[in-house]
Amino acid sequence: MRIGIVSSMVPHVDGGYRTFVNQLVPHLESAGHQVERIWLPFSGDPNSMLAEIAGFRMMDLENVCDRVICCRPPAHAIKHSQKVIWFIHHERIFYDLWDSEYNPIPKTAYWEKFRQTLFDLDKRTLEEAHLVFANSRVVASRLHHFNGIHAEVLYPPIDNPVVVESLGYGSELLFICRIEHHKRQHLAIQAMAMTQTPVRLRIAGASQNLAYLASLHEEVQRNGLQDRVTVDGRWISEGEKHHLLAQALGVVYLPLDEDSYGYPTLEGASARRATVSAHDSGGVSEFIVDGQCGLLTEPTPSALAEAFDRLWLDRGLAERLGAAAQARVCTLGINWEHVVARLTA
Repeated sequence: MRIGIVSSMVPHVDGGYRTFVNQLVPHLESAGHQVERIWLPFSGDPNSMLAEIAGFRMMDLENVCDRVICCRPPAHAIKHSQKVIWFIHHERIFYDLWDSEYNPIPKTAYWEKFRQTLFDLDKRTLEEAHLVFANSRVVASRLHHFNGIHAEVLYPPIDNPVVVESLGYGSELLFICRIEHHKRQHLAIQAMAMTQTPVRLRIAGASQNLAYLASLHEEVQRNGLQDRVTVDGRWISEGEKHHLLAQALGVVYLPLDEDSYGYPTLEGASARRATVSAHDSGGVSEFIVDGQCGLLTEPTPSALAEAFDRLWLDRGLAERLGAAAQARVCTLGINWEHVVARLTA
């Protein structure tokens, strides 16, 4: 088939969505399909959002693609008779984060009406699809709750599992992802201030929120953690990441109600490193079985500090949980062969 992978994108901003699309392409090609990436610039600005969606809606790909696979919203607004949607998240400030502290939109009559218009548009364009998949049970549940859409869960694999020779389970926990407030790197630093062992923490990732990044450095200074906590506000290379994982004690990932288990969790598992996360981290808890292939705690500094110390004090536990996390990938059927078969069904 001639397949177009359609995704919105924010110019000059990297993120998991680019990885999501770029890793899918070669696997579809290996299955004999002709594949084209179709990137749709999208600002994410609520003031222009409906106009941008209207632009997507006017695109005609019927004669150039036998099937379109729509990923990052609002790519699903595209019209096509063989539209398959692999849904990764809503415009969350208008959905599950509407009443949260992370939503800057005022609750005025205008924005209430805007929200309902977006709901109606999403429902209509989702219902048109030949097939709808969600990247986690969390997202599938939101689709059913907000849009009345049933979606099959299709977990995204990672393209290059971290195949490293372990250098032993050291003293450092890794928190590698975009540095943003809802990823809650601050919570990990606050936990480090309460640990009773010499456990270390490395936070790495780019950030669009420079004020939040600055606040993390301030948190480290305020708690006198300069010798045990590193905050590196840049994307690190895959090679550097693999080297860090090869000697890490484990992984930390604490997003608020995450859409999926997150690449950090899967990268850690492929390197036989367990993830410490929180009960309210959404899709992450679909992967982690507490005490079996990772640790889930309450989202408080004290509970996280206890988990950090627990791994530092018992390297055997860190190794057992890491091995079980690697096995969990197979148990959940997270592989590209399954993904390609379902997306082309």
